[in-house]
Order: sequence, then structure tokens, then C-alpha cells
Amino acid sequence: MRNPQFVRKNGARLGVQKTYKLLIGGKFVRSESGRVAAAAGTNGKPLANYSRASRKDFRDAVAAARNAFGGWSKQSAYLRSQILYRAAEMLERREAELRSEVARGPGGQPARGEVSRAIDRLVYYAGWTDKFSSVFGAVNPVASSHFNFTTPEPTGVVVVVCPDESPLLAMVSLVAPVILAGNTAVVLASATSPLPALTFSEIIATSDLPGGVVNILAGDRAELAPHFASHMDVNAIVDGSGDEEIGRALQRGGALNVKRYFRRDLAPAGWTKSEAENPYWILDTVEMKTAWHPIGL
Repeated sequence: MRNPQFVRKNGARLGVQKTYKLLIGGKFVRSESGRVAAAAGTNGKPLANYSRASRKDFRDAVAAARNAFGGWSKQSAYLRSQILYRAAEMLERREAELRSEVARGPGGQPARGEVSRAIDRLVYYAGWTDKFSSVFGAVNPVASSHFNFTTPEPTGVVVVVCPDESPLLAMVSLVAPVILAGNTAVVLASATSPLPALTFSEIIATSDLPGGVVNILAGDRAELAPHFASHMDVNAIVDGSGDEEIGRALQRGGALNVKRYFRRDLAPAGWTKSEAENPYWILDTVEMKTAWHPIGL
């Protein structure tokens, strides 16, 4: 006998809403708090449910990112570029699904351009993975009998706060330059349209990216932002939220432990333009290290 809870009055069967989970350490988990929120569509009706991250979930994500940092940062630039390119391939395979999620989200954003540009943006940054060290590094002229090299090295664990506009494209544009350099990331998805980012987490899990390199959470910015800034194992914050209050909270909290803070203050249309394809964004989350080597006689 069919369950009457899943049958409409006219006899048509109701669909079962999906519950999206958080991606932490390469695993899909529910929030430890047990909280679940509904993601609304353009008509205000719920499209699906998703786990709402807590402070403990964030701490777990940072621990996973720190554990993954050592291995990911030591991988060759060529391998990292191939993994990012693989993620772009997987993103293209699920393009139709992502278009649907973007179009049905709040505001009914143009889906075709959003998803296509996200794929292209990922390929763009994948191409920089094995080039940025040569472009931004240097062999420095010195007067003494030494070779002097300056090379970029990843800074560590980076928190990325995504904006509400362009929920997929903006996330890819913010996360790709962080991880291509060898950093690991904890990402807070769009507050109003988290589903594209949560679907992207399923793509990440099948794209050869090691578990913990990218951890994706969905939840309330105001609740989680103070913990982003105060956590001592977070090395940098990339803030694309566009929220003045959240930005001030992150800057104040991060100043207490000398945490790097970078604001990506783009207009909604800016994510679709070349200003979001910026190799200098890679430099924000690397540290320039200089080595001296004596010249043998």
C-alpha cells in the first residue's frame, strides 16, 4: 500500500525532497547539531533540505583541512592542475542539474551562463597552477657570492565566505585560486542559495581531489563568522559575502590573532567578467619565501 504522506489528493505521487549534507574531510555528514534548514525556490516554496552547520562542524572542517594540507601542498603543480581540470570535466557532466538548481533558486538567476562560466573559470585557474610560481617568483640579483631565489608557498588553511549572488560561479572563482596554490579551504556556501555549492561538493568527491582539501558548509553567516575569525588554526579569510557587518566582524576578530583578511567586493555582474579571473588573487593566499644559496668556488 502506498504511503498516504507521499500521495497528492488527486492521486499523483509527491516527490521526496533531497537532504543535502555537509562535505567535511571527504565525507558527507549531517550537522552534529542535527539542525536542518529548507532551501526555498523562486516561488518561496522549499526545493530541498540541507544540514545547517554549527560551530563544531566548522572546527571539524578546519581539522580536516589542516590534516589534508601537508599532502596537498607537496603535490606537484602539474598534478594539482590535472585534478582541477578533472573537476571541470565532472562539473560539465552535471551541467543540466546545476542549471536547474541555479534557475530555481531565489531571484531566478540566469542559469546557462552561470554554469558555463563556472566551468570555464575552473579551467582558467587550472591553467595557472603550474605557471604562477614562474610568473611571480624571481631569481634576485645580489652583490655577494650567492644565488637568491624568491618563490611562493601556500599559507595553509583558508576560509572562503561566498556571496548570495552567482552562487556557483562566485564560489568557483573564490575557491580555485586558493587551492591551486596548495592551500586547503573551508567554504561557507551562499546563505540564500546553497544548493549549487552543495551539489558541487558531490562533484568534488568524485574528481580525485583528496578528502579535506575543500570542505563545504552551509549555515548562518552571522552565527559562524566570529568563529572563522577567532579560530587559531585558520591562516586567512577570503570574504566574498559583500556584507559590511560580516566583514567588520571578520576583520576585528582576525586582527586579534594577525589573520590575513581579503575582501572580494564585486558587484553581482562582476563575477561574470574578467575581473574575477585574476591571477593576483592567487598571491593573496601564498607567502613569498626567499632562500640564499652560496655559490661554490
